[in-house]
Amino acid sequence: MAKVKKDIATNTRKSARTKYLPHIDVAGGYMYSSRSIALLNEEQQAMLPHMGTAAAQDIRNFIGSHFSPADMAAGKQIATNILQRMTVSGLITPAEASALQAMGQKLGGMSGIGDALAKRIDAAGQSLADAFNTNTHHMFMASAMLTQPLYMGGAITAANNMADIGEKISETGIEKTEQEIIYNTDNTYWLVVSLKQKQRLATNYLELVEKLNSDVHKMINEGVATRADGLKVDVAVNEAEMTLTKVDNGLSLAKMYLCQLCGMDLESDISLADEDMMPELTYAELSEELEKDFSSRPELSMLSNSIDLAKEKTKLARAGYLPQLALTGGAVFSNPSIYNGFERKFKGALTVGVLLRVPVLDWGETAYKIRASKNSTRLAELTYNEAEEMISLQVSQCSFKLKEAHKHLATALGNIKSAEENLRCADLGFKEGVISTTDVMAAQTAWMKAQTEKIDAEIDVKTAEVAMKKATGKL
Repeated sequence: MAKVKKDIATNTRKSARTKYLPHIDVAGGYMYSSRSIALLNEEQQAMLPHMGTAAAQDIRNFIGSHFSPADMAAGKQIATNILQRMTVSGLITPAEASALQAMGQKLGGMSGIGDALAKRIDAAGQSLADAFNTNTHHMFMASAMLTQPLYMGGAITAANNMADIGEKISETGIEKTEQEIIYNTDNTYWLVVSLKQKQRLATNYLELVEKLNSDVHKMINEGVATRADGLKVDVAVNEAEMTLTKVDNGLSLAKMYLCQLCGMDLESDISLADEDMMPELTYAELSEELEKDFSSRPELSMLSNSIDLAKEKTKLARAGYLPQLALTGGAVFSNPSIYNGFERKFKGALTVGVLLRVPVLDWGETAYKIRASKNSTRLAELTYNEAEEMISLQVSQCSFKLKEAHKHLATALGNIKSAEENLRCADLGFKEGVISTTDVMAAQTAWMKAQTEKIDAEIDVKTAEVAMKKATGKL
């Protein structure tokens, strides 16, 4: 699990690095509109298809108000005279003069020419109105844009620093988890060793009690012991058997837990190197410098990184006060396109620009964020100081326990000698008939207790050493 968290932090750091690089986004879309975009208003759209007719009518009104029918007839005669003079002078041929005169008659004179011209102008106006029709009921768009941050107020740098610190925290988390696993494994290992030796001790004790039971029942048969003595020994045998059963069950469970810690099958048949004989224990006085040297504790490293992380969060919040500058570029395509009228084809253009964002008013949002971040930094510092004091206290406690465990072991070893001598004397006295069954059972119980205390003291020394190493970060 710790390694998975490390992978998450590593990928987060790599993700933060990409913020320095240009990003390219591709977008596309379609939109239907119930109305088209109108470049001309309704009056202009209605006027363009009829502007030739309106102009011809205005000309007719002007001519009718300024020229009489006699003037119009004289005008026709003038036009005929002009054609004749142009023919005589050689400017046009007689055939061309006849064609022009026939055309004038065919068009009905000046009025016919005006009507024809009005129709052509009306057609041109209609064409112009059609050209201004955008036909934007169905619109398609596609774009590819590149954005390169130039200055983000230090936000990108702060985010990358936070990602780096997060990765360091995850790495320290792996080390912390490893130490916890080693600590639990070591404690469980010595628990199995302890139970294995207690199993051997319980077996030996059961053999002692069973031998005593056999001797007592023989004495009962010979009439030198009472039935009450036999019942007392029977009870002791049952208690010894129950003790052995409890030790066997505890040993099985402890081995299963050790297999679980080591990632092995719970039913694995394991044998430990120290289960037959405890290693020789030596006591070395801890120096004062060693007791105070716990700087390598992963918890302190993680808390120190948390302080740095809080400081980077303050920088990130402060970036909200600063301007942001980015370079943009790309290509935009649309249908209908606007680069050749509103043509129903995909056409586009390349764009380059600079985007500047300057915060002006945020009603104190950034200031509040900075204050909160500074308080988080202060909280992280206080947490670090508290943890440092608690670890110092833990190291002192482990040192006292280690010294106490060695003293307990020395006392237990002394008690073993007394208990063994007491048991030897009791056995001899029982054989000579000067010591009762109860005294022998009491000597056996004292021997059992002394042996058990010796095993517990030896295991306490080993577990105290492991705890001391973990407290100083040397595990």
